[in-house]
Parts: sequence; C-alpha cells; structure tokens
Amino acid sequence: MTSAGNAPAGRAVLAARCRALTEAPLFGLTVFAAILANAALLGVETYSGLAAEYQQALQAAERACLTVFTVEMLLRLGAHADRPARFFRDPWNLFDLAVLASAFLPLVRENTTVLRLLRLARVLRTARFLPQLRVLLVAVGRSLPGTVSFLFVGALVLYVYAMVGWVCFADSDPGHYGSIGRALLTLFLLMTLDGLGEAVHAGLEISRLSILFYASYVLLASFVLVNVLIGVVLNSLDEARAMEAGEDGAASLPLAAAPGAPEPVEHAEELRERIAAVRLALAELEAGLGRPAGAPALAAPPQVTASDMDTVA
Repeated sequence: MTSAGNAPAGRAVLAARCRALTEAPLFGLTVFAAILANAALLGVETYSGLAAEYQQALQAAERACLTVFTVEMLLRLGAHADRPARFFRDPWNLFDLAVLASAFLPLVRENTTVLRLLRLARVLRTARFLPQLRVLLVAVGRSLPGTVSFLFVGALVLYVYAMVGWVCFADSDPGHYGSIGRALLTLFLLMTLDGLGEAVHAGLEISRLSILFYASYVLLASFVLVNVLIGVVLNSLDEARAMEAGEDGAASLPLAAAPGAPEPVEHAEELRERIAAVRLALAELEAGLGRPAGAPALAAPPQVTASDMDTVA
C-alpha cells in the first residue's frame, strides 16, 4: 500500500526529471526552431498560390509545431510539479499557456483570422530564449504609464498650437488651417519635421511673425517632448535590466532547506566545534585582561549541548 508521503516525493522526482529536460540546450534550440518555423509558415500562407498548392503540407507542418509547443508546455508544467504556484507567478508562463490553450478552443479554431493572430503571437515567445529582447519588452511595458502622460501633454500642446494656427492662418491658408481638424493634422505632420520648409515659407508670405510660431512649436514638440519620451523609455529600460538581473540572481541561489528538515550531521558537528572555539577564546581573553581581587576563577568552557544548537539555529 502506497503511503501518502510518497506523493510529494514522486512529484519532486517528476519535477527534477522534467527540469533537467527543459534546462537542456537542445530543448531550447528545438522550441526556438519551432517558433521560427511557425513564423515562416505564416509568411508562406500569405501567398495564395503556394497556400493552395501545398495546403496539406502546410497543415501538417502547423500540426507538428503545435505538437512541439504542447509537449514543451507539458514538460514545463511537470518541471513545477513540486511547486505549481511558481509556474503561475511567471507572466511568460501565463502568456505561453494562454496562447497554446487558445489553439484548442473550438470557437477559436473555427475562426481563421483569430487563429492566425494567435499563431502570430507565438513569435513573441522568442523573448523567452533571448534575454535582451525580454528586457526590451519588459521596458516597453513599464514605460506605458509614462507614455500615456507624454501623450496627454503632447495632445495638449498640439491642440493649443492648432487653435493659434487657426486664429492666425485660417483666412490666408484654409487648406492647412481652415478648421481645427486640418490644423491638428498639419501640426502633427510637422512634428516629424516633414514639410517644415514649405510651411515656414508659406507662413512668411502671410506674416514675418509666423517664424516665431513655427520655431517655438518645433522646439517644443519635436525636441523637448521627444527627448522627454526618450528619457521615459531609458528609465524603464534601466528598471527592466535591474529586474532581469534580480531574477537571475535569485535563480542562481541554492534552494533553502524545508522548515523542520534535519540538519546534515557534518554541518552540525562543524558548528559545535566553532561555538566551543569561540567560548574558549572568550575565556582566554577574560583571563588575559585580569581578574579583580577575590573574583572566582574562570570555570572550564561549558560543553555545547543540543539545546545550544537549537538556540543558534
């Protein structure tokens, strides 16, 4: 009869074997090759002639890629059999699991457009095998709050200058500033410095003061705001690198022993010897400093007991 204590031990053995497979270099290369093959299949299917001529071969190749991804996910789940919660705490694991599970849903499999989009999402899984790409994706995600604030400030600046442009140039240049919508479109294109020379020359024909309008707008929108956005992205990139370095450092640390687990005998004996040596050194130090008159002689160093070891632990 199998005892209940064998279940955790069995899960630990399963996790160790699956972890050995998933951490092997050949395993990562195989999955990476399957991701690239999946991306290539999506590109081939855009050619209607090739897709019609090799339809069965393309479908077989897609099933083969799906099989590789399914086996990979099962092995990754097995590698966390002893600690399932750690698997679901990793955002990349959740992303991989969601993309793979969607391929088996009946409603998704019947919708060709959604299925292709999900297959395209598999290409993002290359970030798992490319640490630098993973850092960039995390940086993009962390920069979203700052980017939203940048977009709000940029829209405010764009709207103010569009209103000023409509007031100043609506009658003379209705094609570019005849309405608030046209003014916004004109200034949005000028933000990329596209057509700036033509806009400045046209403004000078209306009024020489227009150079102040365009110069201040280009300085604020194309230089100041863009540099602010670059600063937000660089700050997020530094944070993403720090997070990646912290995760790598935590992963390299040895796993701590379970609470209540017996301490190795060799380590316990070494610890007892060190405690005894420290106590003997303290006794010798007190003797060297001298004893007051009438003070009792120092007793011999006490023996280290099991209770002392428990206290130190």
